[in-house]
Amino acid sequence: MIILGSSRSQGHTRKIVDYYRSISESDLVDLNCFSIGFYDYNFGNQSDDFMKLVPEILKYETLIFATPIYWYTMSAQMKTFFDRLSDLLVGKNKPLGRQLRGKRMGLISCGSDDELFEGFQMPFEQSANYLGMSYRGHVHTWIEADGSISSPTKKRLEEFAQLISNK
Repeated sequence: MIILGSSRSQGHTRKIVDYYRSISESDLVDLNCFSIGFYDYNFGNQSDDFMKLVPEILKYETLIFATPIYWYTMSAQMKTFFDRLSDLLVGKNKPLGRQLRGKRMGLISCGSDDELFEGFQMPFEQSANYLGMSYRGHVHTWIEADGSISSPTKKRLEEFAQLISNK
């Protein structure tokens, strides 16, 4: 399952995700299609789409998060989703959070070029560790000025798909 968090559902990150899906067996969830509120310590937003989305996501053994790089970090949509994982750590939702244990996590980032800043993947890696998931790695990508995906980027995605699929 690929979880896409981008301000543009049909932007560069989606183009990368569509290529990745063409070389792997991956379903897609676009966070823009859901109304997910910010984390609330009082759990006042339990009726939004986040808790409806969780059972669907839990059906998959591998979760790949796909995000553009905005201001050196993940998108706001992705950050909100990660913040809301806190809902699965306490109270009546804790059994759902425990179901993340043993699942695999991967990361696809899309920037404006090949430059990736140190520490970008740390929140994903540490979240996987905290949740008891196996962090499988990260692939950084970009779209060329002409709108194409370069051969080196395709090769990276193909290698990442192999890495993710290996148990």
